[in-house]
Amino acid sequence: MADEQTMTDLKDLAGAVEGTVAAPTSNTPLREKQVDKQGRAYATGRRKDAVARVWVKPGTGKITVNGRDQEVYFARPTLRLVINQPFGLTDRVGQYDVIATVKGGGLSGQAGAVLHGIAQALTRFEPALRSPVKAAGFLTRDSRAVERKKYGKAKARRSFQFSKR
Repeated sequence: MADEQTMTDLKDLAGAVEGTVAAPTSNTPLREKQVDKQGRAYATGRRKDAVARVWVKPGTGKITVNGRDQEVYFARPTLRLVINQPFGLTDRVGQYDVIATVKGGGLSGQAGAVLHGIAQALTRFEPALRSPVKAAGFLTRDSRAVERKKYGKAKARRSFQFSKR
């Protein structure tokens, strides 16, 4: 019975094991800043069938989508709210200009693609922002897409109306 360990012995053992493992320092970014000759960070964002090419550079907060202002291209306020989420999360509202070109899909998918692209480009411009943006889930491509229509069905899952007589 002398070999029995108490809870304090286990805590001491856990402290000794933690002390031997070198913890990575959190103040140094793991990745380096990726910018082109014009000082812009580039990234590609995708959502449903939409693909967005996004460039982020320091500026006044102007967002241009397909050569038009964001208020003109995304008329619905909810879509503009979606696009501005990474800046609000990282407290960088009005600090970066965004130029985006979007192809494919509808407006909702295009807004999601621009969001994904802005988040990717922002982390390439400021690698220190990667952890909060990743924790919010903005760096992960939303893979949900429309389910295809099946034969013998009215839509993907909806059956035709049943007629008893």
